[in-house]
Amino acid sequence: MSEERDRGLQSAFRRKLLMGMAALPALSLLPKTALADVPATSVVNTTGLAVTDTEVTVGILHSVTGTMAISETGSVEAEKLAIEQINAAGGVLGRKIKFIQEDGASDWPTFAEKAKKLLVNDKCAAVMGCWTSASRKAVLPVFEQYNGMLYYPTFYEGLEQSKNVIYTGQEATQQIIAGLDWVNKTKGAKSFYLLGSDYIWPRTSNKIARKHIEGHLQGCKVVGEEYFPLGHTQFNSVINKIKLTKPDVIYAIIVGGSNVAFYKQLKAAGIDLSKQTLLTISVTEDEIDGIGGENIAGAYACMKYFQSLDNPNNKAFVAAFKKMWGEKTVIGDVTQAAYLGPWLWKLTVEKAGSFDIDKVAAASPGVEFKGAPEGYVRIHENHHLWSKTRVGRARADGQYDLIYETADLVEPDPFPKGYQ
Repeated sequence: MSEERDRGLQSAFRRKLLMGMAALPALSLLPKTALADVPATSVVNTTGLAVTDTEVTVGILHSVTGTMAISETGSVEAEKLAIEQINAAGGVLGRKIKFIQEDGASDWPTFAEKAKKLLVNDKCAAVMGCWTSASRKAVLPVFEQYNGMLYYPTFYEGLEQSKNVIYTGQEATQQIIAGLDWVNKTKGAKSFYLLGSDYIWPRTSNKIARKHIEGHLQGCKVVGEEYFPLGHTQFNSVINKIKLTKPDVIYAIIVGGSNVAFYKQLKAAGIDLSKQTLLTISVTEDEIDGIGGENIAGAYACMKYFQSLDNPNNKAFVAAFKKMWGEKTVIGDVTQAAYLGPWLWKLTVEKAGSFDIDKVAAASPGVEFKGAPEGYVRIHENHHLWSKTRVGRARADGQYDLIYETADLVEPDPFPKGYQ
């Protein structure tokens, strides 16, 4: 991504921050904290976290600069909205949340450095953060070494479970496998061209996808598989290959600013997504805001949340989000999952009766959030969320039409047998 585009993203983010400072979020769908005696700090904080009689400090750690800013800015906005709503509702164990924000700058070593600062220097009681699996893998040893708690919002490849992480996005069985099953069944898809950015999540996700396509979908095959560096902008070569191989499905796991170039070039090359099936698990409404709806209209996405979901929780959430960050803002899957983080942490702390990390980790299984915009969610024993799987189709206005959802919540299984 060019320096000019980075500056543009940063400027847009600053404008949104200024708007947010003056806004008051809607609280109609959210549980209020009962007025009660505030428990003593010595009781609820026995391990030296940044907790006082009136305040508790958490961290926000995302990229607001670099190629991933296009994707992560929404997570920051959602977490700040949740924190403001929680504070307006009475805080956590009678304490208002204070946040310290750090910029991972789309650089994995920087994420690790900032994570250590938030845990060791700032003694944050929890951190809401990361987007890419590369950034999560970079900070995971830090959280485990210093016993911190991370609320991670992005859909990811699975194959991980930690006492120190709550995964509020979906893992592979809830998204990758479910999406491939859907496109095979409903579109009769037999041939797939796999694309991805060049880091752990796309490569591992496509490894799982290939195993499922070739080993579980009868008569199906992968006809191509390619990866591109983060920030890559020249896709004409692979687009020509796609036109030659004519796959039933383009399976795209490109992230960040590269999506803008890919979908514009796809359209310029004459590939009509109303006729050529494209299934993505990485393009949320946040990315479409940069891509332009006219360049991706017709594409399918498999995720658990779309801004257009028609339920009371989501309507209230969207209204509050737009009031805080501006009417033109959009809300994607990861943004909504980031919003869940502070709320699930609050509910877990209050269940545990303590901010201590070990007690919060132990209390996490079974915690439910009935006010989630996506609908009811619950933390599994493996620290992932029970949630529905949904498929949407992109419209020219940048929203997804919901065309499929599972009837029930899908149990998370980060270690599916035969896919490791």
